[in-house]
Amino acid sequence: MACLLGSGRLKPCKDAVGGIKKIFFVDFGTLGDVTLVDDEITEVAGAFNYYEYDVKMNSELTQNITSSRENGTTFFEQVLSVTFTKLTKEDNKELKLMAYGSPHIFVEDYKGSIMAVGLENGADVTEGTAVTGREMGDLNGYTMSFTANEISFANFVDPSLSTSSFLDAISGTATAGAQREV
Repeated sequence: MACLLGSGRLKPCKDAVGGIKKIFFVDFGTLGDVTLVDDEITEVAGAFNYYEYDVKMNSELTQNITSSRENGTTFFEQVLSVTFTKLTKEDNKELKLMAYGSPHIFVEDYKGSIMAVGLENGADVTEGTAVTGREMGDLNGYTMSFTANEISFANFVDPSLSTSSFLDAISGTATAGAQREV
């Protein structure tokens, strides 16, 4: 099988910005049927709950490609590093449940793009801390890394579905969980 390229790429305009605005967690296996067209999510059919976290530019998504010529394999490691400010007993409970599970995670960046991390296999917490800080201005909160191994980059959600509350637009039957600013 020949793996032929499909297009080139011109130098893009300098209108990109970094940073993650919101993260949406969905329990693993509850999304229902996901329709992908050209590696883009165009529909999710099913009822599910999501939990919204505002992170305001203190988190990042990094995607690493691993290929082995010897084994004939390629996979994409999606690593979401998140900082949640302020230690609370409620967050202790919720973040512990995230560590026990393998949620699907939707990431909304400051350009308005939404990507699905762990769409097929879920994302696992691979490290984390809960810190009080040493000085008055230090972080009092949590840091967590979620890692997903998938067969492609994190899929983008079709922009026509990602208006207002994007999960409601995708599903029509989704219900928002606890919405927290962190």
